Parts: sequence; C-alpha cells; structure tokens
Amino acid sequence: MQLEVGQATNTGMIRPGNEDSFFTDPVAGFFIVADGMGGHAAGEIASEMAVRIVADELRLVKDIDDDVVHHVTTAMKRANLAIYERTLTEVDKQGMGTTASLLILRDGKYLIGQVGDSRVYLLREGVLTQLTKDHSYVQEQVDAGFLTPEQARYHPYSNVITRCVGAGPDVEPDTYTGIVKPGDIYLVASDGLTGMVDDRRLQALLQSRAPSQKVVGALISEANGRGGLDNITAIVVRVHGLDGDNVPTQETAAVEPPK
Repeated sequence: MQLEVGQATNTGMIRPGNEDSFFTDPVAGFFIVADGMGGHAAGEIASEMAVRIVADELRLVKDIDDDVVHHVTTAMKRANLAIYERTLTEVDKQGMGTTASLLILRDGKYLIGQVGDSRVYLLREGVLTQLTKDHSYVQEQVDAGFLTPEQARYHPYSNVITRCVGAGPDVEPDTYTGIVKPGDIYLVASDGLTGMVDDRRLQALLQSRAPSQKVVGALISEANGRGGLDNITAIVVRVHGLDGDNVPTQETAAVEPPK
C-alpha cells in the first residue's frame, strides 16, 4: 500500500508527565496507541510494555485472515499477562494498566484490535466513522439507553473504563475487520484527543489537504486549545494507493509538538 503517515504525542496542558505510548511501522502497515494509567509513572510503563509486546508479536504479520485475528488476540493477551504479573511482583506498579488500540493495513484490508477507550476512526468520502467501541462506563449507559452520546461526552465518569490491559490475568480484546479503499484516512488516538474534540471537529480537521503530519499537529493543538486535560496521542494514516509493491512514505514525526 502507499501510505502517508503523521504521528505525535503530547503531554497536554495539565498532566505532569505523558503516560501514552505509540508505535508505527508504515512498511508493515502497523499502528498502535496505548494510554496508560497508574501512579508513580506506572501508567507510562504499562503503555510502553503493551506497545512493545504487541508490536514484537505482530511484526511479521503478512496477510489479514482468520489466523491473524487469532494472532492479534494472542498478542494482546500476552501483553496483558506480562503487565498483570508485574503488578503482582512490584508494589509501586499495583493498579497499573493501559488501553491498547492497534490498526493493521495489509492487502486491501484493515484489522483492528482494541481494549479500552483509545479509538480508531475512518474518514471515507467525507464521512467520519468510529470503527471501535469504547470499553467504558458511559458507553454501557449509552448502549442501555440511559445516556445519549452527547450526555456521555460530558458525564463525570466519562473517563472510567471497564476493560484494560493488565488489570487481571486475562483480557478479551475486540477485533474488527474491513476493506481499505484508496483515499481512506484512518485516525488512531488516545482519549486525550477524542475526549476533548468532538467528532464533527475531528472530521473537519481530517478533511484538510495539509500533509498528515500537519493534520496531527492541528488535532493536538485543537485538544490543547480546549483545555488539554489529558495526554494526547494521534496517528493519521492516508491511503494513497493499494499497490502492494510500492513502498509507503512517512513524514518526519514531531514526537512532542509545542503546546
């Protein structure tokens, strides 16, 4: 595939440190964002572990098929167990965990693996679609009909997640698959972005004709301009073509753009 990638992470305006982690491999069509939680920098450790373990497990994925869905589930379960076992042996790591959302683009298909509330979006022909579903208290309330999506956004428990990597000895990730089309734009982001910037504004920013890296900078600036209450991580992937023999291009990433 011919992919154009922008990527960055930012501490935000309030938090003293950054507990988000991310990894991209445009040649392999592999992208992951993790948003850690836990005191004493434990969240940063959990997210870094999840990203590293999942990336190592899936680095050699060749095709998106039933076996790969199994490999994604297994990789996320292994990351979960490694983090959980560390919470049992290190007192200062107790209670740490992380979200993890990964996107694989190969052979005209996408595969998503997700635990928590970091999201994957698709902008196709001007329409923005959230491809993942949050594992969160407010999402459960929306599903039950007790809250509207707008009420959920501003609910005091909007940051309470119901599933994460590392909270217990096992976890069940959700997986999603679909077809990739030329012109698609994918966004993988932590809730430091999606919790601050609503979908209509995300769509407007993603529709920009600016290079992907500048779009990422605009997304982070928007979140910070609205308060920057959490760490912000975003990966934007534009699909320029589906030719498997063409080498993807990636722009230089500003890992910590200015606030």
